[in-house]
Parts: sequence; structure tokens; C-alpha cells
Amino acid sequence: MSYGFLDIAITPSVRASQKAMGVDRIWQNFNGDRDFDRLTENEAAFIAARDSFYMASVSETGWPYVQHRGGPSGFLKVIDDRTLAFADYRGNRQYISTGNVAANDRVSLFLMDYAHRARLKIYAHVEEVALDADTELTMLVTDPNYRARIERIFRLRLESFDWNCPQHITPRFAEGEVNEAVRPLRERLAQLESENVELRARLATPGDTQ
Repeated sequence: MSYGFLDIAITPSVRASQKAMGVDRIWQNFNGDRDFDRLTENEAAFIAARDSFYMASVSETGWPYVQHRGGPSGFLKVIDDRTLAFADYRGNRQYISTGNVAANDRVSLFLMDYAHRARLKIYAHVEEVALDADTELTMLVTDPNYRARIERIFRLRLESFDWNCPQHITPRFAEGEVNEAVRPLRERLAQLESENVELRARLATPGDTQ
């Protein structure tokens, strides 16, 4: 049966490591069917909520390179169940990832949700798209409220994806998540402060028996 992501990830040297650790039978006798070559609504919703991810590429000398990609929430767009795209914003202008994918279009994406201790990993083939090459795609990945210069678009063709277990993920929360979590407390505090001001005013008014 197929395991999709691991069918790609598990090489002879990986199998040798699994055997050395005594876990090779777990994967050799896998009886499920996990092609995971089509994004579902679950993955689409997870991706739409992310404001960053990590992308790994490989250089012509064989060295891996991992780069952080960030933007407004949902800047990584699900075009269809096998296609993703994102605006490549100007950064430090080293263009290492850009150069790597020009020679080898294979990339791996790692998307984290620290608050809910979830992580999604993706294998894909990527192509660079000029901003004037696909007007519709450019409009789709452009956020007019995000003040950053778009230099190019990366369009990715999904090969496979998989979800990781939540082990060893320390929960962390973005500023917006913290603000939303404490909003009811702030509203209650404001209410109590208002009631306190009103009570002080009544106590300070001579002859007020209410």
C-alpha cells in the first residue's frame, strides 16, 4: 500500500537507520493507504491561517537551505487541490532559494501552528512566475494592505503532504492570538472600572441614598 510522503522520504539509507533502531517493521508492514497527493478542506483551512512557513531547497553542491517565508495570514494560497502559490517579497536580496529552485525544482515546506501544536509538511515542485506572466495569479497573491514589494511568484505543484505528531512542540502564541485570548478579560476589567467610577461618584454625593 502507499504511504505517499514516506514513499518519497524513505531511501535505502533511511531504511538502514530504521533497521538499526529496530523500527523497520513498522514501515515495511504498513497496511494503510495514505497517498496524500490532494489537499482537502482541512489542509486548505490550516494553510489559510498561517502567516509564515519554512521552505527547504537544495543547492547545486548538494547543500540544503532552509528559509523562513512570512507575510499576512493566508499569503500562501491554495489554488486547487494540487497547486499552491505565494508572493515572494523582497528580503535580504541573497536569492539563495531562487537560485536553488532554478536548478532543482524540488522543495519541502514546513508549516507550524505552535498554539495548537500542529505541523504540516509538504513535498512539491516549484516554478518561478513573473508578475506580468499571469495577471490573475498576481492579483490572487497580492495583498494591498501588506506593505512589501513583490519580486516574483512561486507556484508549487503538490507531490505529497503529511501531518506530524504534536510531540515536543512548545505552545507559542502570536500577538493576535494573545489579544483575542485576553479580550474577554479586558472587557470585564473595563466594566468593573466603570462600575467602580460610578460607585465612587455615588458615595461622594451627599444625601444620595441609592
